[in-house]
Amino acid sequence: MIIIKSQREIELMRKAGEITALVLDEIKKHIKPGVTTIELDKIAEEFILSHNATPTFKGYRGFPASICASINEEVVHGIPGLRSLKNGDIISIDVGVNFQGYNGDAARTFPVGQVSADALKLIEVTRQSFFEGIAYAKQGHRLSDISHAIQTYVERHNFSVVRDYVGHGIGQNMHEAPQIPNFGPPGKGPRLRAGMTLAIEPMVNMGGYEVYTLKNNWTVVTRDGSLSAHYENTVAITDGEPEILTMI
Repeated sequence: MIIIKSQREIELMRKAGEITALVLDEIKKHIKPGVTTIELDKIAEEFILSHNATPTFKGYRGFPASICASINEEVVHGIPGLRSLKNGDIISIDVGVNFQGYNGDAARTFPVGQVSADALKLIEVTRQSFFEGIAYAKQGHRLSDISHAIQTYVERHNFSVVRDYVGHGIGQNMHEAPQIPNFGPPGKGPRLRAGMTLAIEPMVNMGGYEVYTLKNNWTVVTRDGSLSAHYENTVAITDGEPEILTMI
C-alpha cells in the first residue's frame, strides 16, 4: 500500500530532506585525494547528530555506517573503511537522515581530483536522467512514466541502467511501497497522487547493466568492472510540480 502523507508529515520530511542535502554539501567539501571513506562517514554522522537528527543507515538491516561510499565500479552500498580516495576516482555517497520519525534519502556522485571526460559525462548523464524522470512525477501520470524517461535518456547516451536495484517510496520507513524501477515501458503501475513521497534514484553504468554483490554481502559492483554513478533525491508529489525535498 502506498502511504499518502499529510502536509504535517511532508513538512517533517522537508526538514529531514534539508539536513540530507546539507550533509551531502558538507561531505563534498572533504572529497579529495588521500581522504578515507571512514573519515567521510565520521564527518557525516557528526553533522547529522549536530542537527538533532539521526543517520538512518546506521544499523539499518545491520549496515555498519552512516553513509554508503561506493567508489568507481561500486554501484551502491559501499561500506566506509580505510580505503583512501585517489586522483581520478569517482565516489557515490548515499545518505539517509531521520528527523522526528521521518526520513530523507539522497545520493550524489563526485569526482575526486582530475577525472576523465568519460567519467564526468557518466556523472552528468546520471544526474540529468533523474530530472528527465521527475518531469513525469505529477498527478495523473503512471509510475513507470518516470522509469521510462530515465531509461530512455541514459540509453540515448550509450550507458546502461542497473536493473537489480530500484527506487522506493519513503516516509516513516526508509523503504515503503512502491518500488520505482529506472527502466521499463511507460503507462504502467499506479497513478501518481499528491501526498506520495518517492526516493527516485538512477544507478547508471558505463558498461553493461549486470551487477553482483561482494562477499561482504553489501557492496554491489558492476559485473564488467565499468564505472557506475548514482543520483537520488526524495520527491513529494503535489497538486502541481513535484517538490524535491533533498535539495537546497
